[in-house]
Amino acid sequence: MSTAPPANAAQDTPVRAPDTRVSVLIADDEELTRTGLRVLLASKPDLDVIGEATDGAEVLPLAVRLRPDVVLMDVRMPRLDGIEATRRLRSELADPPKIVVITTFENDEYVYDALQAGASGFVLKRAPSQQIAQAIRLVATSDSVLFPEAVRRLASGRPVRRDAARKLAALTQRETHVLRWMAKGLTNQEISVELTVSLETVKTHVGNVLAKLGAQNRTQAVILAYETGLVGTGATGL
Repeated sequence: MSTAPPANAAQDTPVRAPDTRVSVLIADDEELTRTGLRVLLASKPDLDVIGEATDGAEVLPLAVRLRPDVVLMDVRMPRLDGIEATRRLRSELADPPKIVVITTFENDEYVYDALQAGASGFVLKRAPSQQIAQAIRLVATSDSVLFPEAVRRLASGRPVRRDAARKLAALTQRETHVLRWMAKGLTNQEISVELTVSLETVKTHVGNVLAKLGAQNRTQAVILAYETGLVGTGATGL
């Protein structure tokens, strides 16, 4: 199953300010894959590969020493997989890097578990180079869900977590609307236009949604919305 990139991920252009560079740590046990990713990212003027991990066990100490903005994390590694490496980054660092899982199969159970552990999104290893680069840029902004349709497919048919209804009930009507727009992959600016409110107001609503749902990032919040049926799993996503 292939992932069709959203419009904002199709163009190989920075989504951050032109003078802002994104530092990247690559974690993959295959040397050929690491080399290919390093060469790919080195060709992008706004992306800097600052280190490589050959196993998940190396990720945390390298992240502590190098402080990358984003970790491009292989989900399957022999000694310590990307899921546990993600958990360690999220639990042991006060300001952990964003994590993009890079995987062969998007419907892999490992991918879902990595998102639940705190990864912000995922991208396929066979994806075009510009799509991988743009995924890193998009996650670095923390302003949108990466490939929302793929997240929808992953979440479809999952069992509802026991405390999900209670968490959703804590949302105000406006926060529920914001969560629905988040599920469509809209940025904060786009949500502010849809709801005719200020950007700062949207940022406050998003922060409240994450706090009330106990979500580490937008992706986790959207997964919960799909799992509970708050957001439909049809073609429209609403």
